[in-house]
Amino acid sequence: MNNYFYNISGGNTRSLLPSAVAAILDGIAKVVPAALLVDIFNTIYVSFAHPETGLNIGRMWAVFVILLIWLAVEYAAYSYLYDKTYKAAYSLAASGRLGLAEHIRLLSLGFFGKRDPGDLTNLLLSDYGQVENTISHNVPQLISAIMLPVLALVGLVFMDWRMALAMFAAVPFGVLILWLTDSIQARLSAKHVQAKNEAASRLQEYLSGIREIKAHNIGGKKFERLRLSFDQLKQASIRLEGIMGPMIMGAMLLTRSGMTLMIMVGSYLLIGGTLSLPVFLLFLLIGTKIFEPLTVVLMNYGEMRYSAYSAQRIMEVKAEQPMQGTESVPSGKPIVFDQVAFGYDPQTPVLKNLSFTIKPNTITALVGPSGSGKSTITRLIARFWDIQEGSIRIGSQPINRVNPELLLADISMVFQDVYLFQDTIGNNIRIGKKEATQAEIEEAAKRACCHEFISRLPQGYDTPVGEGGSTLSGGEKQRISIARALLKDASIVLLDEATASLDPENETAVQQAINELVANKTVILIAHRLKTIQNADQILVLNHGELVEQGTHDELLAKSGLYEHLWSIQQGADGWRVK
Repeated sequence: MNNYFYNISGGNTRSLLPSAVAAILDGIAKVVPAALLVDIFNTIYVSFAHPETGLNIGRMWAVFVILLIWLAVEYAAYSYLYDKTYKAAYSLAASGRLGLAEHIRLLSLGFFGKRDPGDLTNLLLSDYGQVENTISHNVPQLISAIMLPVLALVGLVFMDWRMALAMFAAVPFGVLILWLTDSIQARLSAKHVQAKNEAASRLQEYLSGIREIKAHNIGGKKFERLRLSFDQLKQASIRLEGIMGPMIMGAMLLTRSGMTLMIMVGSYLLIGGTLSLPVFLLFLLIGTKIFEPLTVVLMNYGEMRYSAYSAQRIMEVKAEQPMQGTESVPSGKPIVFDQVAFGYDPQTPVLKNLSFTIKPNTITALVGPSGSGKSTITRLIARFWDIQEGSIRIGSQPINRVNPELLLADISMVFQDVYLFQDTIGNNIRIGKKEATQAEIEEAAKRACCHEFISRLPQGYDTPVGEGGSTLSGGEKQRISIARALLKDASIVLLDEATASLDPENETAVQQAINELVANKTVILIAHRLKTIQNADQILVLNHGELVEQGTHDELLAKSGLYEHLWSIQQGADGWRVK
């Protein structure tokens, strides 16, 4: 039970204390009116049993006034419960989602390679929604259902232990059924969540690839993976409800049979003259109040168990260790790869025994066939992953000791796969420098050759760009990305064929903007068109994750190796024409 509350609260069990206290107070407040009604009945009963005493009108008025006052107390208790419970639920969910999103941001990109995007989406939305509902509804009911019977049992035992025992005799057997079926519920919940994640992933894949689906006429029955995922979700939902429903109903009926047993025992004791009618009525009224929250909790047990699995999934992600490091980034120092080995899958190495040095304020070009490890090198410099063997250093400082936040603050990146957020163009450029003024944004845009097309838009820099920049062309997105990097003005610049998506008219102008960007910077660029890197200070030629050649353009041509081979191929391709 402690583990359940710990996971549900995201490790902050104390945050549930106000709602727990409020639930207990609300439960007690609901029991008191039953006792007051019994007192009224007892007053009437005494007047009939002993006519000489007469009806105690004064007592009945007093109880009636107390009842009215208590209704106000009950309303206040419920208001307190509502306030504490829902505030706690919404606050925990809101802060939890933001905290988890921030935690995920600090994780290695290797974590994302192991998780399906649909899984993470469900984690932040569906799982936290399940936990939020549990905190706001199920947790108060659970606490009330646990505490009220305990308090009632303690109090009612002193009134009549036989009736108290009869009332609660069946409760342990109902709990036993749930305990015995707990592992079944856990397995069914896990399979249902997996099916839900698979369906979400396939739907996300379908929507993201809608252009290719239309282009290749992959629709209807041809897109079986989406249909199968929804079918599996349907089957998992039916199994979850169909198997657990009867078990939970059985536990609920067995537990509530305590009321039936109590009535039978009470009737027997009444006939035997060993139990008074007012006491019997008191047990009857209090019993309905006690079993009401128990019944609700049992009805919602499946949902609570399901939310426990959701909370466990959240805590597992929170347990993932973010990338560590406390040191600052040494300025003006070389970047050194020393015997580096790395693979996204440790069984499949991408880089092997890689050693080279990138001097400060120089341009280093990475060339080689596809899959040779060029992009991996740039991502390791940005420390998106940590290496398996060797070391990467900036000066004498190992990169794995550098604070990842400080490292990324000192790096500007312009890649081919530009992503723009669903915001305005101005705010997308401002990502490079949060405190930038409008004038600074426009200056960066001018240098990146995108000010002109932005100015032509109806809302200028306030124009929304759509999800992922869907309303802009590839070349326009690329130039905005360059404007970001210009605005950031970091000392290390990573470029992945930054002019690849530009039309010939803008390529020269943007290349000039890039020349401004890289001035007096340490630049690492990936080049597929070798004519763009003839003036690089050094060129690293990679093949199958190994450094096979290193030198300037002229030095590498003179070696007649892989670089010269790639150069010859491109020179021949320049003369190719469609006939």
